Amino acid sequence: MNRREFAKMMGVSAVALSGIPLGITRVAGQTKGGTLNTIIQPEPPILVTALNQQQPTLTLGGKIYESLLRYSPDLKPLPGLAQSWEVGADGLTYTFKLFPNVTFHDGKPLTSADVAFSMTKMLPETHARARAIYSRIESAETPDPLTVIFKLKAPFAPFLTALDCTTGPIVPKHIYDGSDYRKNPANAQAIGSGPFKLKEWVKGSHVHLVRHEGYYRKDEPYLDEVIYRIIPDAASRSVALEQGKINLTQWNDIEFYDVARLSKLPNYEMTTKGYEYFAPHQWLELNNRVKPMDDKRFRQAIAHALDLKSMAARVYFGLPKIATGPVSSKTRFYEKDVKRYDYSLEKAKALLDEMGLKPGADGKRVTLKYLIPPYGEVYQRAGEFIRQSLGRAGIDIQLENTDVGGWADKFSNWDYEITGNLVYQFGDPALGVSRTYISSNIKKGILFSNTAGYSNPEVDRLFDEAASTIDEAKRQELYSKVQKILVEDVPVVWMFEAAYPTFIDKRLKNVISTGVGIHESFSSVYFG
Repeated sequence: MNRREFAKMMGVSAVALSGIPLGITRVAGQTKGGTLNTIIQPEPPILVTALNQQQPTLTLGGKIYESLLRYSPDLKPLPGLAQSWEVGADGLTYTFKLFPNVTFHDGKPLTSADVAFSMTKMLPETHARARAIYSRIESAETPDPLTVIFKLKAPFAPFLTALDCTTGPIVPKHIYDGSDYRKNPANAQAIGSGPFKLKEWVKGSHVHLVRHEGYYRKDEPYLDEVIYRIIPDAASRSVALEQGKINLTQWNDIEFYDVARLSKLPNYEMTTKGYEYFAPHQWLELNNRVKPMDDKRFRQAIAHALDLKSMAARVYFGLPKIATGPVSSKTRFYEKDVKRYDYSLEKAKALLDEMGLKPGADGKRVTLKYLIPPYGEVYQRAGEFIRQSLGRAGIDIQLENTDVGGWADKFSNWDYEITGNLVYQFGDPALGVSRTYISSNIKKGILFSNTAGYSNPEVDRLFDEAASTIDEAKRQELYSKVQKILVEDVPVVWMFEAAYPTFIDKRLKNVISTGVGIHESFSSVYFG
């Protein structure tokens, strides 16, 4: 469907949208009721976040499933299903008190037994990231229906930061215990305890969520329903926004080149807030196993040859912030006092000359393949920019295209030379940063592991000690040291702290209230 065809479809009445509930957006002044119309793309394969952690699943699933804690924009823990919590002096014991009267969508009560089951049994089997964290739990006690006590095998400083809705969704034990989790028939209903429950999912069209009447927070949720429309075409998504057919976009619903134009729409607010917990970090992934990328001087040369300021302006239209190292400045334990790689072709060429990589008659010193991440036009444009930039230093880049499955397969199995990567940091280096650089996470076939193959025993030691140290000042000291080592070694070339444009209907209130942003439950979102 092209832009004109979609505009025509959206411009006519519900007859043309047969089967798609349009909902009614309430007028100003009302705080209860109304329909939030938004977009989900690509269409998620499933809505059960314990079984699938792809971005669309998590965006939608955040309305269906809740976890023990939420997080403020500065990443402080807030009550989620847990109304209070205590940490033992030994750093091993965590006690959570649940809110009373929490029910699942099937009417059954949510108790401490569901929490213990989710975090010690189901998630460690189905959720790779949760497995790495919750496998540190030695025991889970449930002295009463509203109390759960976790005892860790050893201190793990970021445990309280790893209880968000994308990492620790609480699922109903009475449905999943003893079953084949992935084949459980209840997966089609996605039964959680969140403020919204699934009413209808028409594949290729929309996902329709309605209010969970048994929700435990007084007067919440305010909205009657949330409708996620599946609109694969980027131009059509922009048209839907321009015509006021939708109230909210998120992540890369809107292409970067459309952001400035659509930001002028009078009925919408554009913000890049709400991604603080994820702090997506973008870099150029260099396969350290492949010559000459096994030499840090070559990696440093690439860092000097990329004009990131120009790339941010021309490819991403000024939205991202230039990254200075492996830890985002938006998250904890960032170290700004690290070596800087200013844009300098002279420095890049000097490093290449030092390595003996002299230019040939055609000006080329070396030829490498760049595997373009297949996630939209902006990645194609970024690949073209990188090819031109590195070409000026004599590094010839050949662009390779593939589909999503092909990219994931080649990248995770180390069958690449250079590619682009973007990884979430999850509020703490022990949760989202160390996995890219520690030797123990060099695991073939696993995406977002140490795919570059970088190995440094001192880096391993510092990350390990920082994760198990409770003292915050000591953690900062250790993370500062490891950041300086990594920036000197340049295992990957960090480019940007990615920023995504979220367009919000100005009548819609309280959409971005935590560091998890649009992944939140939306229980307190309302039309005002």
